[in-house]
Amino acid sequence: MKFDIGDLAVYPAYGVGRIVAIETKTINDEKQNFYILKVLEDNMVIMIPIKNAESVGLRCLICENEVYKVYELIQNKKETPIDKQTWNRRYRDYMDKIKTGSIFEIAKVFRDLYLRRKTKDLSFGERKLLDTAQNLLVKELSNAKKIDVKTIKEEIESLLLSHHSVVEGCKITPTFQLS
Repeated sequence: MKFDIGDLAVYPAYGVGRIVAIETKTINDEKQNFYILKVLEDNMVIMIPIKNAESVGLRCLICENEVYKVYELIQNKKETPIDKQTWNRRYRDYMDKIKTGSIFEIAKVFRDLYLRRKTKDLSFGERKLLDTAQNLLVKELSNAKKIDVKTIKEEIESLLLSHHSVVEGCKITPTFQLS
């Protein structure tokens, strides 16, 4: 996978960023090429060795067609497991999914925690993970669909509240905003 300056990319657990430079640095007398990624959320700059980009999970944004697969996954409440795990075990499982960088795994974490919050109190760690998953999900979907974050949040909220398919034609009626 090759990125050029100006390309958007997703870095696991940090989200969407823009490749702002490609630089060569000498480390231990060895020249290495690096992608310089500026995370859109907080302007953090990450140097990623080009030769390790794939192994650390740097990837392209999902395409617009895949957005609807994410929406289906969020809407599919039947997949949500009824778990009897302790909160810290759930937290580790959710964190492992987020670290994969997969938008689909992040969507599952978001859906499961969002729905769990409706019936039980979340631990502090789970609330933080819900916020993290929401931010990662919303930023990537917003960039993939080229629409604003507020609209994406409204679409996701509608998916979680609806019982009918929204993938056909993608007409989504927002009901209220995510926090």
